Parts: sequence; C-alpha cells; structure tokens
Amino acid sequence: MAAKEIKKKQSFQAPASSDEKKKALEMAIAHIEKTYGKGAVMKLGQTDNLNVEHIPTGSMTLDMALGIGGVPRGRIVEIYGPESSGKTTVALHIAAEAQKLGGEVAFIDVEHALDPVYAQALGVNIDNLLVSQPDSGEQALEIAEALVRSGAIDVLVLDSVAAMVTKSEIDGDMGDNHVGLQARLMSQALRKLAGIANKSKTSVIFINQLREKIGVMFGNPETTTGGRALKFYSSVRLDVRRVETLKQAGEMIGNHVRVKVVKNKVAPPFKEAEFDIMFGKGISREGDVLDLAAKEDIIVKSGAWYSYKGEKIGQGRENAKKYLADNPAVFDEVELLVRNKYLNPDAEDEKENEEPPAEAKKTAKDKKESDK
Repeated sequence: MAAKEIKKKQSFQAPASSDEKKKALEMAIAHIEKTYGKGAVMKLGQTDNLNVEHIPTGSMTLDMALGIGGVPRGRIVEIYGPESSGKTTVALHIAAEAQKLGGEVAFIDVEHALDPVYAQALGVNIDNLLVSQPDSGEQALEIAEALVRSGAIDVLVLDSVAAMVTKSEIDGDMGDNHVGLQARLMSQALRKLAGIANKSKTSVIFINQLREKIGVMFGNPETTTGGRALKFYSSVRLDVRRVETLKQAGEMIGNHVRVKVVKNKVAPPFKEAEFDIMFGKGISREGDVLDLAAKEDIIVKSGAWYSYKGEKIGQGRENAKKYLADNPAVFDEVELLVRNKYLNPDAEDEKENEEPPAEAKKTAKDKKESDK
C-alpha cells in the first residue's frame, strides 16, 4: 500500500519546457471543462467581464458618482440610510429604468408598505412588476433565490433587510432572545445569491435601515442590520441622507438628498451625488440636469438668474426647473449636452474632431492668402 502511494507521488513530473507546460495546462483545462462544463476556467481578458454592464439609476449625478453610468448588473447592491431619506425611491427609479430597457423586475416587499400609486408616478410599470409579500425572512430569501436562478429577472429589490423576521422568532413569544439569527440567515443566503446573480446578470438590491451601537464613545455609532455579510458581498453600497427640505411659498414640496458611494468594486468609491426628490414625483430630472448644466456653463448662472443661449429662463432654481419642465424641447437639448459632456465624452470628442464646414475652410484659406 505504501509502495503504491510512493509510486503515485513519484509518477508526477513537472513539465520542463514551456511547450510542455502549455500542453499540460491545456490538458488540465480540457479535463476541468469536461467535468464542470465549458467556461469553468477561462482567461479574464477573453471574457465579457471587461466592460461592466449597468442599469441607470434615474439620476444623472448618481450615475456619474457610480462611475459606470448606473448600478452594475450581476452584482449585489445595498442602499441604506435613515428613515424617509429616499432609499425606496432610488430603488424604484432603478426598477423603472430597467423596465424602460425591456427588463423584468421583481420587488420583494418584506415591509408590506409598497405604494403602487407612488411607484407608478415614478415611472414603474406596475402591470409588469412582480411583487411578493413574504411572511418570513426565510421565505423572502428563498423567493429571491428562485427568481434570480430563473435567469429572467434583470433587477430584484428586497425592501428591507431590517424587516426580515426568522421563523423561530415568529413562532416564539415576545421578549424571547434571538441573537444572531438574522445575521446567520443573511450570511447563508448571500453565499448562494452572489454566484447565481453573477451568472444571471441580475442586479440584486437590498434596502437596509440604520441602527446604533450601544456604548460607542468615539467614532460613528451607526451600523446596518443583518450582520456583516451584506457589507462584504455588496459590490456597491449607497448611503442615502436627507440634506434639507425644499419649500415653495411656505409649502414643503420635496427633499434635497445626498447619496455617498461608500463602497464600489467596479469604479473608484467615495464619490457623492446630490439631487432633489419631489413628493409624489420622485427624482427631479430637471433639477439634476440644471445643476450639472450650470456647473459646466451650458446654462449660465448670474446671481439668482439662470440663462440659456443668452435668454433668461428663470429667477431662482425652482423657477429655472419649472421652465425646463414646461419646455421639454429645451430640456432634451440641455440634457443631451450634459450627457455628452459627462457620460459620453467620446461623442464630444468626435464632434470636436469632425471636419469643419466648407465656409470655415474658405475663411481659413482666405486668411492664409492674406498673410502671404
């Protein structure tokens, strides 16, 4: 028996030349693919993973902050923040954008608080939106896994991690101790979800709430629910905070929100985006475009006045936003200029490198002759 084992060990010989190494590697890959299927081992540069596919968020500033133009496909995303900061609104906008691209969206409403009227106002096609209101955390995550595994879902939103209650907690009495059950459940579920989400190109969005650690004297006492697993498995983590309440004629009309990309595995992290969320309407595209256009002097801001192509469009930000909302042709024109500037710089370069018109050529020729 021992002689056989020695013989087995001695029978292995490292390939001497580079050709032998190459041949040995090809044989090993062929054996792996025969056992586990084609694509089990591949060269990174030959895969389609070089350019990360994305789904827009509905906010141009947030798309820019994320670095790739939206949330990545096939990855886990966590959106967290204080109450009424705009977490669900951002997730619903992503769902609406996915539907506009022809994708399928599922919403697992663990909080049992999804408002279909509000979702429709944000642009979500509620007739095609798959909704589930599970009774327990285990049921929610099993439904999520089944939908992602189907390969037919483009975006899956789970609202929220904090609301997921385990079966043992449901069956138990009030006041019973259930330490670590939710964290263990999330850890197990994410181990399974991460791989299948990547293969099915599904963006899995977890909405989470904030809690405070007891007894923290120094540093940030805030933490998210569900343990540490979600922090590790998330490719993108978004911290949504309300900065100020927007008022018009003494009436509250919305919130100005800041989103910080606290983790990003697909682009540089720690970038911030600020935009308006209007009550009953969602993210203000007009405000988004106006701020970016003013930053690049596409729309010129002089004092309180905003002007475009020499024409005044409004005194104050809200009036300028109203002008863009009332004049969709102007808004589309400004949005295209901003988009080309920030998200499609190649289009801007092509425009600059385009051959000048005949009149420009003629003028240049005349100038050359006059110099002679």
